[in-house]
Amino acid sequence: MKKMMVRTALTGALAAMLLSGCSGSESTAPTRQAAPTGERLRLVATTTTEWKDVGATITSTDMAEARARIPGILQTLSVREGDLVSRGQVIGRVVDTRLGYESAAYGAQAAAAQAQSVQAEADLARIRYLYDNGVYARAKLDQAQAAATAARAGVAAARAQQSAVGAVAGQGAILAPSSGRVLTAAVPAGSAVAPGMSIATITSGAMVLRLDLPESLAGQVRVGTPVIATGLYPADPANAPRSTVSRVYPSVTAGQLMADVAIAGIANDMVGRRVTARVAIGERRAIIVPRRYITTRYGIDYATLMASGNSVSTIPVQIAPADAADSVEILSGAVAGDTLIAPR
Repeated sequence: MKKMMVRTALTGALAAMLLSGCSGSESTAPTRQAAPTGERLRLVATTTTEWKDVGATITSTDMAEARARIPGILQTLSVREGDLVSRGQVIGRVVDTRLGYESAAYGAQAAAAQAQSVQAEADLARIRYLYDNGVYARAKLDQAQAAATAARAGVAAARAQQSAVGAVAGQGAILAPSSGRVLTAAVPAGSAVAPGMSIATITSGAMVLRLDLPESLAGQVRVGTPVIATGLYPADPANAPRSTVSRVYPSVTAGQLMADVAIAGIANDMVGRRVTARVAIGERRAIIVPRRYITTRYGIDYATLMASGNSVSTIPVQIAPADAADSVEILSGAVAGDTLIAPR
């Protein structure tokens, strides 16, 4: 009787084990996964322009200096920083009080010479009359004529000296050498100035973007190299102005090479402003994809990658801006030959 009970218990346990095994095999059976749908893109490496970010300065092609031409006191200065001036405009005046005294002295000399000339002309007329009547010899007449000629020359010399002093005084006017905007006007009225002293600095020529390049790029940047002024309008970086290098300076200063980029529409009210720019330095191979294949969540960029079979996986990728506004460059996370699926 006891053996029958043990056998029945073993049979029940074995049946329970078989039932449990059948139930587990049904739960782990593979299921068919639907094929992913969406626009697909197979990654390939293409040739793209390699850009380098550099610093740049908004400036004009030249800087004109309005300088004092005579020594004296800066009596007036009618401009200040930011004012617009035209070429030849009088922006200040230097006065030298000595010129007034010199002009008066030469004026007195001219008056004395004029009186002597009048006297010599009268003597000449009298001697000529007496010579015609046989009273004086020819030598006396020649002497009177020479004296009259010398008197006239003395008058002309005194007047020329007086005119020269007036011309020098007229050079006290400080003229704008070119049309542009006043950048500096740091000499206050009433200051003593010397000839050649700069009174004001004025922009001259067209406005340009002056690049500060490392000297290692001397062989890669030349006239015609593409440039993107990314920092010129920071509020709209997608529409940054594009242009080309118009001038490369032939000298290197402190390890820096300078180049000018002509960009239309640069205002001359921010001369000296520092901005960033991107200059093309060559070509390289890169993976460029449309921006719609990349999703961003919590500051991390992801791409949907087609794996073997019908499986897909979402992987983080590192991207960088591409030349086209609607494209990006994949730096890491996916390689050439992978297939991306655009998210719905």
